[in-house]
Amino acid sequence: MQNLIVLESGGLIPHVTIRRMKKWQFWLGVLISILFIWLALGGLQLDDFWGAVKQANYIWVLPGIGVYFIGVWARAWRWHYLLGPIKKIPTKSMFPITTIGYMGNNIYPARAGEVLRAVILKRREGVSVSASLATIIVERIFDGVVMLAFIFVNLSELAKLTGASGFVGNIQQVAIIGTSIFIGALLTFLVAAMYPHMTAKVGHWFIYKILPQRLHEKVISLMTKFLDGLASLRSPFNVLMVFFTSVVIWLLETGKYWFVMQAFDFNVSFFALMLMNGIVNLATTIPSAPGYIGTFDAPGIAVLTAYGVEHSIAAGYTLVLHVALWVPITLLGAYYLTREGIRWSDALRAETADL
Repeated sequence: MQNLIVLESGGLIPHVTIRRMKKWQFWLGVLISILFIWLALGGLQLDDFWGAVKQANYIWVLPGIGVYFIGVWARAWRWHYLLGPIKKIPTKSMFPITTIGYMGNNIYPARAGEVLRAVILKRREGVSVSASLATIIVERIFDGVVMLAFIFVNLSELAKLTGASGFVGNIQQVAIIGTSIFIGALLTFLVAAMYPHMTAKVGHWFIYKILPQRLHEKVISLMTKFLDGLASLRSPFNVLMVFFTSVVIWLLETGKYWFVMQAFDFNVSFFALMLMNGIVNLATTIPSAPGYIGTFDAPGIAVLTAYGVEHSIAAGYTLVLHVALWVPITLLGAYYLTREGIRWSDALRAETADL
């Protein structure tokens, strides 16, 4: 997240507006999105595509949105659970902050919403931004593990994605590499959480050896608060509960995929939609334009065409699904952000002094 914050005389501050981001980071995301859109739309018959979109029965989108928001509530509960050792905060208080974070991820580059919700939590509950970010990173690690589990449940189907579907690359190999990365990160965090004093000693050694003296106090403070954010991982029961909750969250999101599918003239198994969910969400970790344009759509269309869904229907479904995932949470998050009365220009700067 180094592209979300910058060091100034007053300390570390958010760097979340497109105007203030480095231009190359923004345009790199745009170029990657264009590449993925080109992959998604190659050979698509636009008349058939618009026909599929127009003929969809959109009433099915409504229960899908309902199921998705239950999943968002579960995300808020999981975050409440991760923050428990630091401060007990009711899930109903975490829900608005969670929606604001996902709104920020949808409209700003580089997942700026993660920093935004950590800042708002500090504003409302006094939890340090560093500790909050530690719990958010843990969330992302568990999400990645679950996404890879969804893929491995359907591992035998992955070979189809390297052929006629038009998706480039060996997805099986990517899944194995991704699993190694996420499992390795999870084990690292678990060790850091279970042995905080040892981790702090190692951290102190690196800080004193590598960083200039003027940064020692600041970085040590950040490290201490970050380790506090990992406290929930010190209990095996907590780890199991966070994993269980993550599975529930992503099964509910797959439920939304299933409801939206009912609006279109095709049918694949729930397991196929789990595979699609896993692949598209891992693909959205690739830098892209705001809203995961292209990086969500191309892999989603590839999965469906691999299962024999006609290209125009697969593209229409993926577009509608993407919009249905993006619009409701973005509108609700914007509503809650307005209620917070936060100004992007200056209010966040003063509230991240302890980052």
